[in-house]
Amino acid sequence: MSSQTDFVKLKKVSSQVRRDIVRMVHACQSGHPGGSLGCTEYFVALYYSVLKHNTHFTMEGKGEDLFFLSNGHISPVWYSVLARAGYFQVAELASFRQLNTRLQGHPTTHEHLPGVRIASGSLGQGLSVALGAAQAKKLNDDKATIYVLMGDGEQQEGQVWEAAMYAAHNKVSNVIATIDYNGQQIDGPVDQVLSLKDLKAKWEAFGWHVLECDGNNIEELVATLDLAKSLSHKEKPLMILMKTIMGKGVDFMMGSHKWHGVAPNDVELEKALAQLPETLGDY
Repeated sequence: MSSQTDFVKLKKVSSQVRRDIVRMVHACQSGHPGGSLGCTEYFVALYYSVLKHNTHFTMEGKGEDLFFLSNGHISPVWYSVLARAGYFQVAELASFRQLNTRLQGHPTTHEHLPGVRIASGSLGQGLSVALGAAQAKKLNDDKATIYVLMGDGEQQEGQVWEAAMYAAHNKVSNVIATIDYNGQQIDGPVDQVLSLKDLKAKWEAFGWHVLECDGNNIEELVATLDLAKSLSHKEKPLMILMKTIMGKGVDFMMGSHKWHGVAPNDVELEKALAQLPETLGDY
C-alpha cells in the first residue's frame, strides 16, 4: 500500500483492534494487553497490506505466505486482526479465555481456529517452526514467504540462537522474522532483567540481514516490511528489529512492564476506550 487513503484505513483498523484488545482482556479479567497494544500496527500491516493469504484457511497454506506467532501471550491482537480480516466472526472475540472457547489465552490448534497453525507461547520455539515451514516451501517449489514474530525478552532463550545459526548456515532466505523491541518483559525492563546489548550487531554476526523500524508508525512499518520482502529469497534470512511502545494507545499503560499481563478494571477500561475511537463497530 502507498496512498494516504490506504494508510488512513489502516489507522482506523488499528484503533478498533486496540478497542477489541482492552475489551477482551477486561471481560475475562485475564490476558496480556501491553504487548498486544504495542504490536497492533504490525498485525494490521501484515494482514491488510503485506501478507499474501487466504481467509479460506487450510493448514498447508499452499501458495500462501504463512505467519507464526512465537510470543503467543499477545494472542488478543492476533485474534482481533484475524476476525476483522475475515477468518472468523468478530462476535467470537467475546469468548476470549472463556471455557471451551477457540480463543485460548495462548493460541492452540486443537480447536481448529482459522489462521492458527501452531500452539505457541512456550517462548523461544517460534523461529524454529518458521524455519521448518520455510524449508518445506522451498522443497515444494513454493515461492511464498514465511513471517514470524518474537518478543525481545524472548531473545534470552537459547533455542532462538540455535535457530539463528541454522537459518544463516542453510540460507533459509524465505523467512522474515520480526522482534517486538519494546524493552519490557514480565519482570521489568529487559535491560535490567538480562540485557540484550547490541541486538542488531548480534543478529548480523549470526549472518542475518537486519532492518530497523518504528513499529508504531504504520507508514514506516509497511515500507520496512515491503523492503524486507524485496530483499528476501536471496542469500540471507531477514530480521526486523521493530521498536514499539508497550501499551501503545492507552496513556496509563504505555511504556510499563506492569501491563504485560494485567487486565484493566471497569474504570480503567472506560479511560482506555475514551482514548481509542470506535471505527468499525465493537463486537
